[in-house]
Amino acid sequence: MAKTKMIYFFGDGKAEGNAKMKDLLGGKGANLAEMTSIGVPVPPGFTISTEVCSAFYENKRSYPAGFDSELKEHLSSLEKLMGKKLGDANDPLLVSVRSGAAISMPGMMDTILNLGLNDQATVGLGEKTGNPRFAWDAYRRFIQMFSNVAMGMKGEVFEAILEKIKADKNVELDTELDADDLQKVVTEYKKAYKKHMKSDFPQDPVDQLQKAIDAVFGSWMNDRAIHYRKLNNITGLLGTAVNVQSMVFGNFGDDSGTGVCFSRDPSTGKKVFYGEFLMNAQGEDVVAGIRTPEKLSSLKKRNSAVYDELEAIKDKLESHYHDMQDIEFTIQQGKLFLLQTRNGKRTGPAAVKIAVDMVAEKMITEEEAIGRVSPDQLDQLFHPGIDPKMKKSLSPIAKGLNASPGAATGQVVFTAEDAEAWAKDGKKVLLVRKETSPEDIGGMVAAQGVLTSTGGMTSHAAVVARGMGKPCVAGCKAVVVSGKAMSVDGKKFKEGDYLSIDGSTGEVFEGELELVSPKITKDLATFLGWADKVRLSAKREGIAGVGFQVRTNADQPADAKVARKFGAEGIGLCRTEHMFFDEGKLEIFQEMIISETAEARSDALKKLLPLQKKDFKGIFTAMEGLPVTIRLLDPPLHEFVPKTAEEVKELAAKLGIKPAQLKAKAEALKELNPMLGHRGCRLGITYPEIYDMQVEAIMAAACEVQKSGKKVHPEIMIPLIGTVKELQMLRANAEAVIEKVLSQKKMKVDYKIGTMIEIPRAALTADKVAASADFFSFGTNDLTQMTFGYSRDDIGSFIGDYLDQGVLPRDPFQSLDTEGVGQLVSMGVERGRSVKGDLKMGICGEHGGDPDSIDFCYRTGLNYVSCSPYRVPIARLAAAQAVARSKK
Repeated sequence: MAKTKMIYFFGDGKAEGNAKMKDLLGGKGANLAEMTSIGVPVPPGFTISTEVCSAFYENKRSYPAGFDSELKEHLSSLEKLMGKKLGDANDPLLVSVRSGAAISMPGMMDTILNLGLNDQATVGLGEKTGNPRFAWDAYRRFIQMFSNVAMGMKGEVFEAILEKIKADKNVELDTELDADDLQKVVTEYKKAYKKHMKSDFPQDPVDQLQKAIDAVFGSWMNDRAIHYRKLNNITGLLGTAVNVQSMVFGNFGDDSGTGVCFSRDPSTGKKVFYGEFLMNAQGEDVVAGIRTPEKLSSLKKRNSAVYDELEAIKDKLESHYHDMQDIEFTIQQGKLFLLQTRNGKRTGPAAVKIAVDMVAEKMITEEEAIGRVSPDQLDQLFHPGIDPKMKKSLSPIAKGLNASPGAATGQVVFTAEDAEAWAKDGKKVLLVRKETSPEDIGGMVAAQGVLTSTGGMTSHAAVVARGMGKPCVAGCKAVVVSGKAMSVDGKKFKEGDYLSIDGSTGEVFEGELELVSPKITKDLATFLGWADKVRLSAKREGIAGVGFQVRTNADQPADAKVARKFGAEGIGLCRTEHMFFDEGKLEIFQEMIISETAEARSDALKKLLPLQKKDFKGIFTAMEGLPVTIRLLDPPLHEFVPKTAEEVKELAAKLGIKPAQLKAKAEALKELNPMLGHRGCRLGITYPEIYDMQVEAIMAAACEVQKSGKKVHPEIMIPLIGTVKELQMLRANAEAVIEKVLSQKKMKVDYKIGTMIEIPRAALTADKVAASADFFSFGTNDLTQMTFGYSRDDIGSFIGDYLDQGVLPRDPFQSLDTEGVGQLVSMGVERGRSVKGDLKMGICGEHGGDPDSIDFCYRTGLNYVSCSPYRVPIARLAAAQAVARSKK
């Protein structure tokens, strides 16, 4: 049996891996191999595969047989290629040890630089290079990183030592410390290590390397990495790879430096070379926000040859990968090296612009373009901004970098823990930090936006906020953070005060400002047009030639207009009960509810009829000939009666009855389990006059709108049926009312009568139900509730524990449970179409706006999904991506 290869070498223009091996080598390792092969200057090294990470956890944190010898063999190859030995006292080989999963997780896992230094090697390195300051600087960085990452010591311990020594010398920057100062720093660092670890700092470089590899594999399961994967729904990966790479030094002196750059602007998508760098620094200095970096454009002035070479490599990499690249580089004594390239994280607006521009540049196809923007990124384009009218009269109190677009307003908090706690209490918060770190991920998720006083456009806060679609203003120097307070130009702001930030401009405003929704741009319209082309090319049963459609859930004409603007192709769910809560209607409906006879109920409903008709006319007019699915009354009647003694007294006076009489009626309507009680079609059978009034209002409105010259396509939907007999009875009632209205109006209207499949029994008997239905709409909210036996109103009390402990992968009310609930949907589709091959079917629960659920709906054979108006563009993209995936 062939031995499984665990480690892959790259260097000297040759590599054992390539860009297609991301699952095995992680994104970083695969791209290091690829760059090496295409002639990009990459420091040599080797990648330990993700399979080793998987085995590491399967074997209870121990390595598979043969790993030690393979590691030794590859380390020897690297030493031979570099002409240096790890731990050599005169000319040591130093390496970096970095993580790298198949899917980029910026800042979530750990890195160690300058590994291989010890007391003797540091002296030798200083003598060999003629630069002892550089050697001691590299050693103090290594001690801090190794102690933190591999040994679990707090970074603050070392930062306090460094700050004290800088203060003693009266300097502000670490670059102002000389070799003697840094030697003192190292001495104090080693004392701190011994105090905390009860042992001397390790001097054996091979031992250092093994512990570093252990730590990087260990970081795959640290809290922040787990949180990030959960947040981004990253599943199915083997683990992280480990990249061991020979060091190049940006902290060698003023002719050396390090930086991060993007082949296009990751915030806007504009085709500009964009990035930041620091001279005499190492890579972590840029992303950690320790010093404020310089813009990439100033590198051209400092060293035009290096800048031109970097720009040429940027173009080469973007052309090679056909995508915007995020590149890490180091300059050592005027020589350029690349440490990483990956497809860059970008904001939603940037993702759309880059996709549209790359199609225009003939770099990718339209179908490839729609795969380049995730539904979550598209959602960012609909994030609010500060109301321009309000903004005109205001001056910002501070301005930083526009690190991630969109606007946010909220109460300021200064720790991630407080952000999470306050958000859990329903408060909207802004997280304000000097600079965020990976430990702040939970607080960033909870916050409306992020404001930092230091850091640049490639700092942790900026990169992670962009990936989340959170507004972020970074590097706002005027903001001085001190404990749980901040000040701007001497004015203090305490925890709980309101601020507003504009991540598109970098401005910070005092107070809680009004936010407004954005509009569809030309690029977005073009992009969604491509998505529609793919989506509508799908062949669907039930509706010939119209593809996989997206409708909206809308109960008012205003909602319908918004949905039309966003591209909805009809209304998939109009909830009529929402109309009854309008002023002037509720009292009439309440009068109907407390009536003791059918005659009294009918009298009350006659008052409602013209008001309901007006509602339906507004919706039919707004939808301009598109189909409108109207669900007849669904909730139990107790939801409409007054709850408090004051409300009872007030309504009783209006209705001319005694409060005690009204209270008794309200009590009589109460049910122990109303979601399984007297609601939906059960109301229609018990009180047929309610449904008769609604059907009459629908058809009278349809006739009047059609008479005005506009087309109408009403689809009357009967909710909550569990037996075909319920549908047959209510359909017969509805048809009698429809016939009467059409006869009186002397008109013909194209209408349909269908039902919601939301009770498991309806799905199981869908073949029988289909015989009496013109369409099915799967109500997956109730179907999920009844299949799991979870109350959707009470699941919040335990769903967090279920998700944390892996009982459920996702909240089933947010993303459709395809294993259980999905099987009922599939069964309903299959059995329904076995009776009527052209039966139109859709989904109208909250799942209609969830990308994973949309994918399932397409594969199951539904004709359309229906979602809230503001989710329509997201559903259009998700539906197109589902169609594109199915073609492959």
